[in-house]
Amino acid sequence: MFLPGVVVALAGVVFFTSCLNRGAKPLNETPTRGDIKIAVDESFQPVLETEIFTFTHLYPNAYITPQYKSEYDIMEDFMNDSVKVMVTSKKLTDYQTQYLRDSLVIARTVTFAYDALALVTHKDNRDTLMKYNTVRDIFLGNITNWNQINPKSDLGEIQVIFDNNGSGNIRYFKEQFGINGNLPGNFYAVRTNPEVVNFVSRNKNAIGIISVNWISDSKDSLSMSFMEKINVLAVSHQFLDDRTYSRPYLGAIYEKSYPFVREIYFVSRETFAGLGTGFIQWATAEQGQRIVLKSGLVPATMPIRLVEIKR
Repeated sequence: MFLPGVVVALAGVVFFTSCLNRGAKPLNETPTRGDIKIAVDESFQPVLETEIFTFTHLYPNAYITPQYKSEYDIMEDFMNDSVKVMVTSKKLTDYQTQYLRDSLVIARTVTFAYDALALVTHKDNRDTLMKYNTVRDIFLGNITNWNQINPKSDLGEIQVIFDNNGSGNIRYFKEQFGINGNLPGNFYAVRTNPEVVNFVSRNKNAIGIISVNWISDSKDSLSMSFMEKINVLAVSHQFLDDRTYSRPYLGAIYEKSYPFVREIYFVSRETFAGLGTGFIQWATAEQGQRIVLKSGLVPATMPIRLVEIKR
């Protein structure tokens, strides 16, 4: 039987030990070993699945569980400390950075790749070129019908389809065109990028907005099956004449001749060199960047060489 004073003393030891361990390095976690969850914007699922698969096969003691969600949800998870690493196209705001600093957390942001937002339409839609200003006017509600783009079109009201209400894809365009309020009434959210493709493939009036990551890997069967269902629009450059159009493919992303290009970031709040840090370092080094290139995106930390092939 313990005496009351001994019980109190033991409780004090347990409390003191728990305080020492709070925020400490998890047992046995290293840059190549451990078990973590990371939050990933669903737009970047194809390339991140390949990165994680390759890394965890090279390092069998590394277990990385990706949680694919909307941009809004992964940002919430990161700020609430539900995950230590997120993959997103949105940098932390000054307020978020300072909030973490006040909690003694220094967030580190690394550019991982360059992606583009593709505009896709039904296979039977013959209007495959679109001016930058036309895209802007659709988002501003100035153009709502296909015959405003092409007077000969027999299509009706334009339906703009995007992935979800917490979407980083739609947030990008709102910032691009300076939209602070609601979108026009002909904009509709589904849940994921693949659902956007499937909706567009069944509706001739639709324009879909997706990350090109879902259709850029020419050796991926899912990517190619999506390409068989839709047209990918060529869009004119924002500042060049309307005779120059580009589709969101590797060369146009690299040269930024396609107007809707964005960066993909790794953001970490790890307080030590754990598995999240190791994965980020690997993904932004040569092996990880080769996967980015194979996926049809532009690596951020590895130089690439474009070769023009004349037929």
